[in-house]
Amino acid sequence: MSCAPVRHVDDRERRARLARRHAVHPSHRVQDTVAATRAMTVLHATEAATVHLAVHARTEGTGPADVDRALYEERSVVKQLAMRRTLFVFPRDLLPAALGSASARVAAEQRRVIARDVEAQAVADDGAAWLEAAGGAVLRHLAERGPLPARQLREDLPELAGTTTYGLGKSYGGTAPLAPRVLTWLGAQGLVVRGANSGHWRLSRPTWTLTTDWLGGAVEPLPAEEGYAELVRRWLRTFGPGTVEDVQWWLGSTKTAARAALSAVGAVPVGLDGGSTGWLLPDDVDPVADVEPWAALLPTLDPTTMGWRGREFYLDPALTTYLFDTNGNAGTTAWWGGRLVGAWVQDEDGAVRVVLAPGADPGAEARAALEVEARRLTRWLDGVRISNVYSSQLMKGAALP
Repeated sequence: MSCAPVRHVDDRERRARLARRHAVHPSHRVQDTVAATRAMTVLHATEAATVHLAVHARTEGTGPADVDRALYEERSVVKQLAMRRTLFVFPRDLLPAALGSASARVAAEQRRVIARDVEAQAVADDGAAWLEAAGGAVLRHLAERGPLPARQLREDLPELAGTTTYGLGKSYGGTAPLAPRVLTWLGAQGLVVRGANSGHWRLSRPTWTLTTDWLGGAVEPLPAEEGYAELVRRWLRTFGPGTVEDVQWWLGSTKTAARAALSAVGAVPVGLDGGSTGWLLPDDVDPVADVEPWAALLPTLDPTTMGWRGREFYLDPALTTYLFDTNGNAGTTAWWGGRLVGAWVQDEDGAVRVVLAPGADPGAEARAALEVEARRLTRWLDGVRISNVYSSQLMKGAALP
């Protein structure tokens, strides 16, 4: 990899790239769920509502039913556990890359950890054999019965019996069934997939389905190096420029794998504000023009907010504790001109209200634009109230009774 920067990309240009590439600027919104997913490479899906809200923020006239149609009828986008053991929504054509690289890494780690815990908790003497038997039972049962929720699988299959304890001596400690972890392992391998959702779109109530049934055939994983390279190619198109550390963090990989992927796609270095080196695709080094000021309200764990490890170009470090939890997970966010300025919450009737972070008042024009977005989101939600597992300090402090 070359080390001499081809030019400098300042923070202002990085924010302009974000506005255009991420479809968050009102004049750059895209057509539908698939286009919104492609714009972001993938969408975060840890919280079910994030998928629908992230699509809404990047489209006009795309309702929850349209997102559900893409997920569960057309199946043009698919939920898959991948980078950092996180659930994402992928465009279908990106699945082979993920399954051969990031997902495979998660599957290998889950196999090791589950087998270890099975033995440590005396569920079985041979944890690896127990896991293979449990996974095989799930696959055979789904082949015979068709899609089933996790609870039904647990009731039907004695092979899934067993619990593990966690957090010994801690306030958050307890016991947890092993069955969901088996499903996680199978999903990371691409053998099963979260199929139709049996609950409201804001909730995760998946029926587990054989991937071959859901997608009409097996998905052939790419070799790991090719898979990582394709993921990084898409990531750079969406998030570039980014540092090696950004790529490594987003992939959940080793730094060696991140560097190899950047080299494989021919990434070229650029200077960044603060003195670090970022990387761009070789056909994407031309300067990007600035955009008019813009406002956006993004959901918890939105892929824009969670796209980089280094966030200083869009986040004042003094606001981090208000908008992110101690693990770096973002709650809802309010944006003005490519910078984070606050969060949003809802009242009892579902109306959206913007809450500015302390010291982050961006002025009257910004407040008015954010209010327009709040009204737009309120209309779209139509009285539906969103619950958030990952609520930031600012959201909790502004929570309405």
